[in-house]
Amino acid sequence: MKRFKMPTAYAILAGLIVAVAIATWLVPTGQYDYVDGLPVAGSYHSVEANPQGIGEILLSPLKGFFDAVDVELFILMVGGFLGVVMETGAINNGVAAVVRRMRGREKWMIPILMTLFGIGGTTFGMWEETMAFYPILLPVFLAAGYDAIVSISVILLGAGAGVLCSTVNPFATGIAAGFAGISLGQGMVLRLAMLVVYEAVAIWFVMRYAARVKADPEKSIMDHNRWPAHEIPNMDEAEPLSGRQKLVLVLFAAVFLVMIYSVIPFADMGITVLPTLGWWFPELGALFLAGGLLIGLLYGLGEAKVAQCFTHGAADLLSVAFIIGMSRGITTLMNEGLITDTVLYWGEKLLTGTGSIAFILLTFLLYLPLSILIPSTSGLATLSIPIMAPLGQFANVGSDLIITAFQSASGLVNLVTPTSAVVMGALVFGRIPYDCWLRYIWKLLAIFFLLTVAFLVLGTLLSSG
Repeated sequence: MKRFKMPTAYAILAGLIVAVAIATWLVPTGQYDYVDGLPVAGSYHSVEANPQGIGEILLSPLKGFFDAVDVELFILMVGGFLGVVMETGAINNGVAAVVRRMRGREKWMIPILMTLFGIGGTTFGMWEETMAFYPILLPVFLAAGYDAIVSISVILLGAGAGVLCSTVNPFATGIAAGFAGISLGQGMVLRLAMLVVYEAVAIWFVMRYAARVKADPEKSIMDHNRWPAHEIPNMDEAEPLSGRQKLVLVLFAAVFLVMIYSVIPFADMGITVLPTLGWWFPELGALFLAGGLLIGLLYGLGEAKVAQCFTHGAADLLSVAFIIGMSRGITTLMNEGLITDTVLYWGEKLLTGTGSIAFILLTFLLYLPLSILIPSTSGLATLSIPIMAPLGQFANVGSDLIITAFQSASGLVNLVTPTSAVVMGALVFGRIPYDCWLRYIWKLLAIFFLLTVAFLVLGTLLSSG
């Protein structure tokens, strides 16, 4: 009997698209009334069905590509930028220098980097932006004797724990607080406590697995032939960095620092000393395009070689761009099938008339499936918080706790859901089968789930006391 082989990311997303299309034939259709783009609680009403057929199924990935074109182009520009930088040899030789210097102490890269990504996640919602770091850190950890799962985890779980415990993240906490009519600072103490605990647990989880793999590569969850030995850089054979390569690394780091600075909403955080640039994917894509051209020309590659390296680098990340478009197509299909508001309405009916602890726990449980169907935290906040916050008042639950339940559920789901473009894109880049990721992460998800329940109950008791 043939052993079951997990489908590819493309097959999983295609199956979800078909499942959502079938749901549009079975789930009652309806909509809320909207005022200034926000749903009005209690205004849900039935509308004429708009079931999605074969034509819509085939079109949904294309509509997803159009809807996510800014993210996809950003990914391609990052790929082109990296293609030029890799051609200079600066990355390989720079990584070799780091690994040689850290030899015997490689494990300390894990907590340092995860903490930095966690800070990015909790402050400005660093999530899609992490896609630029996967091709950089993967060779570092492979060369240090770890597997691809360690490299992907450092970024995905580091930033993911920060997003799950968003403190001033404007795309989750900020939007939700605005719709709930409360300040960004309400609930901050609870979320800060959660951040410290969750990030520490995530670091412990990754370091524990990394130590096991380092000691015995056979204990890796992955099939070892996914990264053949000839694709793992040999750090002992790398040449010392030349002067021009050091300049490349300085410019390389400067591009990423500008990217990080440009997306931090200082004004929304009450910081007026530093100007808020407010850049997003179009501007970030232009940054990487300009960075690639500048590095290539200063290194002396020449116009023709720069163009060749840039296009080849972009082609290397084309599969990631395709995954992002297909993921976005699922949400597009739900919206056009008019079942998104219906799912939200079912949640509204479920929560009406419950006690405070039951309400907050049911809210958290409700947001878990909602986060799968609507992986965008800002989109989910826009749709649901105007309805959930007033319901919480009747159950004597503060809006800050509802926001914590919302972002915790969304952050938890987005570590594993196949509708998350970041998760699927990262796994494709690391050549990690989805079933391997599930086997690896399920224990951490269970810990995070139990911790969230405990924090929400504690928060409810403290607020009512």
